[in-house]
Amino acid sequence: MNELSDEEFTRLYGAWAEHTPRDAAEAFAAYDGTWWVAGGWAIEAFTGVSRPHDDIDVSVLANELPLLRRFLDGRLDAWIPTSGVLAPLLPGDRPDSAAGDVLPEGCTQLWTRADAASVWEFDILLSPGDERTWVYKRDPSVSMPLGDALWQLDGIPYLRPEIQLLYKAKGDRAKDRADLENVLPRLDRERRAWLADALTREDTRHPWLDVLATT
Repeated sequence: MNELSDEEFTRLYGAWAEHTPRDAAEAFAAYDGTWWVAGGWAIEAFTGVSRPHDDIDVSVLANELPLLRRFLDGRLDAWIPTSGVLAPLLPGDRPDSAAGDVLPEGCTQLWTRADAASVWEFDILLSPGDERTWVYKRDPSVSMPLGDALWQLDGIPYLRPEIQLLYKAKGDRAKDRADLENVLPRLDRERRAWLADALTREDTRHPWLDVLATT
């Protein structure tokens, strides 16, 4: 499916709330599982460079989906986005089932909102791994201790920027290249080497590898 413009997306699916990481921290303060801010907000937190945001990505562990669903019940409705189609994940539909048993194959996120007349609140990404280990969803051989994959700013947990760049590399959009340009001067040699190694496993000819080699 071709990528929609912002205007086309809003017309078809509705608008997203203009949330910040602080909003996410307040919304998930009572969540007993593991969560962190990912996406462009994780890049901005690390660099301090303002950038546009379409929404806010909050990651949770996929193996904690039953816990997440209990948390969302009565707060936000969860919707399953797959192949351009949205379907509700009803609270009473196998609430204690694992993600692989209740979600369509390939589904790794949930959209949330208060009701059909409201804006979308949080794009929740379902991450593999567990409370001890971060695992790259496109290649499970790429992993690290979860404590090393996350960092905090003002008490808010964020995904490390080199991991976020690894996710962004596949798209290689103008905004992804801008994020790369802003992150690399602030990234130490060890973490740049980690990104280069992980990216090489995925695509030995990726254009970012030349940038990493000369930075």
